[in-house]
Amino acid sequence: MSQSRKHRGYATQRIVADYFRSQGWQHALPVGAGRDGSDVTGIEGVDVEIKARTNLDLPALMRQLADRRKETGLGVGVLRLNGQGEKTVEHFVAVLTLSDLVYLLKASGY
Repeated sequence: MSQSRKHRGYATQRIVADYFRSQGWQHALPVGAGRDGSDVTGIEGVDVEIKARTNLDLPALMRQLADRRKETGLGVGVLRLNGQGEKTVEHFVAVLTLSDLVYLLKASGY
């Protein structure tokens, strides 16, 4: 992995953690590289896996979240698409399983 891709990944973790904190999760923190598990800690029951690369393997991301599900609860993949920067963090893409979406919709009263 190139240094620029690593730096983009670290920056994206920080941007996403900052956004979560701005939305009320004051303990959200980026974890940095080399650590197993969620890329953002401090959000109880949520596993956040961040991807900031051109060639995303979506099935691998979903398997990664599924493998950690028993320990983490809700798994969410956050995707930083090409052309997106810190000022557009609210437009990053979030992916989750259909069953998790249905659960969230029902829990929210839909």
